[in-house]
Amino acid sequence: MTQQELLAIKQRFGIIGQNPQLNRDIEIAVQVARTDLSVLITGESGVGKEHFPKIIHAYSARKHGPYFAVNCGAIPEGTIDSELFGHEKGAFTDAKSEHKGYFEIADGGTLFLDEVGELPMPTQVRLLRVLETGEYLRMGSAQVRKTNVRVVAATNLNMRQAIDDGRFREDLYYRLNTVEIRVPALRERKEDIPLLFRKFAVDFCNRYQMPPLSLNDEATRLLQNAYWRGNIRQLKNLAEQIAVIEMDHQINAETLRSYLPVEEHQQSIVLRGSSQPAGKDYSHEIGILYNMVMQNKKDLEDLKQLLSGARHDILAHSLPTEEVPTRHMEEVQAVEADEEEESNTLVTEPNLRVDDSEKELIRRALEQSGGNRKVAADKLGRSERTLYRKIKEYGL
Repeated sequence: MTQQELLAIKQRFGIIGQNPQLNRDIEIAVQVARTDLSVLITGESGVGKEHFPKIIHAYSARKHGPYFAVNCGAIPEGTIDSELFGHEKGAFTDAKSEHKGYFEIADGGTLFLDEVGELPMPTQVRLLRVLETGEYLRMGSAQVRKTNVRVVAATNLNMRQAIDDGRFREDLYYRLNTVEIRVPALRERKEDIPLLFRKFAVDFCNRYQMPPLSLNDEATRLLQNAYWRGNIRQLKNLAEQIAVIEMDHQINAETLRSYLPVEEHQQSIVLRGSSQPAGKDYSHEIGILYNMVMQNKKDLEDLKQLLSGARHDILAHSLPTEEVPTRHMEEVQAVEADEEEESNTLVTEPNLRVDDSEKELIRRALEQSGGNRKVAADKLGRSERTLYRKIKEYGL
């Protein structure tokens, strides 16, 4: 496939990126489209698996036939058989009329079964039969029906583990997995991350009538080195948040870092992937514990600052200067030096005193910065994340 043909497919189906694995996936999808082989698309949630069934359908002999996408994980277990295979009137309590299933209405076309690993075991038996023979039964009927449907399935599960756990039939797995297309995770496509972010940022800035967003070099590197647990979906959400919330659209690393979970800008505490040995994945729990530790650390730093200010007030105002022990005087002088430096950078109003409460300091800093949290955080000498937490705490 030429580069021009590859680019045309990407433009047609809204695919952005130059990752070699992504390009190879597109080539496989076009090649296999000419056959009626079953295709299994694998990859983590949010990587864009839904593009490939559309490519397969569009380049197949069924392109003029119907195309349906079914999210198997979103349909209750009690109704999934009815949705896929249909039912007769009176088949169950609420069956007041006959109902055609997807295998009937998609006859002659393509059926995309997303999250196929979530299918209950009885439905897997029915699906295996229709894939092997093209035959199925409506619920409540003994009449065998025929269908001619191309099935493309997708899953974010480790199917080998699901088979070992008894949650998925091995024979159905091999029937679906005649050809496998593995879509790479976003962290495996670092060269594509700035392109995707730029596309999303432009779209959201246009939608909300905001000025264009731009990242400096340090912010771009941070973006590329994040773990992206939610993949493209997470990146898209981040672009939308920044486009709406940030007043200054020249985004630096510090601003970007405030929008990333701690484990994202720590370049992944625990790496996951298809090569990970089978077993329970504890990365999510570890990430939560890490967040708790980092938050506790910040709370301790804040408490230390408050106690230091209180100690200064007690020593400086409760005792005459000549009665303060030498050791305590050294501490007072050190605190006063810090406060003098902070007052020079924090405020310019004469009535904003160092003994004002923390709430008053934050309120004044926000007033001086025109409500810009980043500027206010710089004036206060704190991170924007801590300032935002304090604003919520004090109801400012």
